[in-house]
Amino acid sequence: MAGFFSNFRRSYLTIYNWTVFIGWLQVFYLSVMTLKQSGHEHVYATVEKPLLWAQSAAVFEILHGLIGLVRSPVSATLPQISSRLYVVWGILWSFPELRTHFFVSSLVISWSITEIIRYSFFGLKEAFGSAPSWLLWLRYSTFLILYPTGISSEVGLTYIALPYMKESLKYSISMPNKWNFSFDYYYLALGILGVYVPGSPHLYGYMLGQRKKALAKAKSE
Repeated sequence: MAGFFSNFRRSYLTIYNWTVFIGWLQVFYLSVMTLKQSGHEHVYATVEKPLLWAQSAAVFEILHGLIGLVRSPVSATLPQISSRLYVVWGILWSFPELRTHFFVSSLVISWSITEIIRYSFFGLKEAFGSAPSWLLWLRYSTFLILYPTGISSEVGLTYIALPYMKESLKYSISMPNKWNFSFDYYYLALGILGVYVPGSPHLYGYMLGQRKKALAKAKSE
């Protein structure tokens, strides 16, 4: 029974990682081609469907951690995935006015390069038990640049969306109502921006620690 579960886990995670890898590869290719041919104003329109699909698929990674399929702590996975889902659905999908901004291009390129490396790394590890040393180095090194550019784009797009949130009142609930409850999406966004201040350095520090451990272990093997 244990052998069956182990084989099922490896097969499932291999398929999952390579499937999402293909999604992010498509996002990257379409982004670069659109930037080259049409400019950054058209990037979102081109990549919307694969971007929404590839990023939404990351929800399964929270489930993977919860049920023990992977060793990654949910405490590290949840905030990163949640913030990305918020940006793709709660910002870009919800407020079309932002879709032509240059931050969209820096966002999707930073994310897609990161995820192409990450999913291919884990795809190879699950399929063959190991990944090339150069891919391991990329997995634990490219975030040094791509994490700041990605986070800056997330924060920038959320900040730029604030006036549209305030004016449209989208997703907000005003009193009086039958639930006797009020909610302002604008203030939620302000709170999320506030979380980025301590959260980003903390996560960056965690990733630096992971990098040190992974590269030291690879060197000793």
